[in-house]
Amino acid sequence: METLLKRIQNKEAIIGIVGLGYVGLPLAMEFCKGGFTVIGVDLLEDKIEQLKSGKSYVLDVAPDTVAEYVGKTFFPTSSYSELAKADTISIAVPTPLRKSKDPDISYIVSAMEQIKKVLHKNMVIVLESTTYPGTTKELIAAEVENMGYALDKDFFIAFSPERVDPGNPVYHTKNTPKVIGGCGPNSTLIAKTLYEQVIDTVVPVDSTEEAEMVKLLENTFRAVNIGLVNELTLMCDRMGVNIWNVIDAAATKPFGFMPFYPGPGIGGHCIPLDPMYLSWKAKMFNFYNKFIELATDINGNMPRFVIEKLMHILNNEGKALSKSKILLLGMAYKNDIDDLRESPGLEIYNLLLEKNANIEFYDPYVSSFQNGAERVSGIAELTPAKIAEYDCVVLLTAHKNLDYELIAEHSKLIFDTRNGFKGIDSKKIKRL
Repeated sequence: METLLKRIQNKEAIIGIVGLGYVGLPLAMEFCKGGFTVIGVDLLEDKIEQLKSGKSYVLDVAPDTVAEYVGKTFFPTSSYSELAKADTISIAVPTPLRKSKDPDISYIVSAMEQIKKVLHKNMVIVLESTTYPGTTKELIAAEVENMGYALDKDFFIAFSPERVDPGNPVYHTKNTPKVIGGCGPNSTLIAKTLYEQVIDTVVPVDSTEEAEMVKLLENTFRAVNIGLVNELTLMCDRMGVNIWNVIDAAATKPFGFMPFYPGPGIGGHCIPLDPMYLSWKAKMFNFYNKFIELATDINGNMPRFVIEKLMHILNNEGKALSKSKILLLGMAYKNDIDDLRESPGLEIYNLLLEKNANIEFYDPYVSSFQNGAERVSGIAELTPAKIAEYDCVVLLTAHKNLDYELIAEHSKLIFDTRNGFKGIDSKKIKRL
């Protein structure tokens, strides 16, 4: 243990990171900036080739940063065998949901099967992938103990939930506090020491289960509150009340209120998925999370509400949806990023197809997306003449670099699902 601690503190430890996506690549760059040698493993050869050529496919990581370290202290590879040199391994692989809404932990299981081939004494493994309480002990600690290692004595295991907010201009990997919970006090100490080398604030908790629950609480809190405001949006729409004005007025209260905002649905790698991990695990204890199930149902049905509202808006203009040309503006799940994971825009696109609408999309960050077997490309440029072609422009994501005044001036009709046109006075704008 003391040897490993000294190697970490002296920045002699070799860092292994499995999964070079939105979580793993920024983490790898922070360790490189902190003076460590990093081996990054990802099975997608295209990613590895881009990284080796000094390119970045993650919006929050500049290509110049990758180019500065690759081949010097950053070594991307698709081979797990390289991790035999590592003293630490951070696992940051996807944890999606199956269609049945239960956790798909196959990426963790698969990664661990490969990692087991390169394990050695005095190593620390930190799981970062969001998952249910108990995963770290069940899928990692148990496997290591079965290999004959003494947990928390000659092998150390911890969980540290990722807290990546793609596109956030203020908070990134280094200055976002990092929670750590180990399988024993020594595991917590070593993992805490490791991340303290590159993260400004590290917050230890008493166990891996507590650390796993932290992530689920954070995103369940958001999902439930978004579900609440989305339900109020449905109610206010029926009552003829402007929900946006209500929220803005309530937000003037300096205590006891935190504003959440409605939208066409929820997206991203966390909020649509994490609460379902918690709900699934709770059922094993005969506990049913009514808030989670209700919020999931409300949030999941917002894309259909968007379609119903759009049909009503067009009907008032004497137009049928099936005979209208629609522009979806912004396909990413939130502002100023290129991330399409779980984006409600994808579902809205397909719902419109089912209604036989003529649909195109424009997103300054997304040029195309895969829709089943088809690759759908967006329009290349948002010109006044192009805007005027559409019977309705549907704002799904309010990117800062969209010219809303231009859009408002040349559109026949606008349906704003994000309140992105706030401040622009136009009778053509209809709001969610």
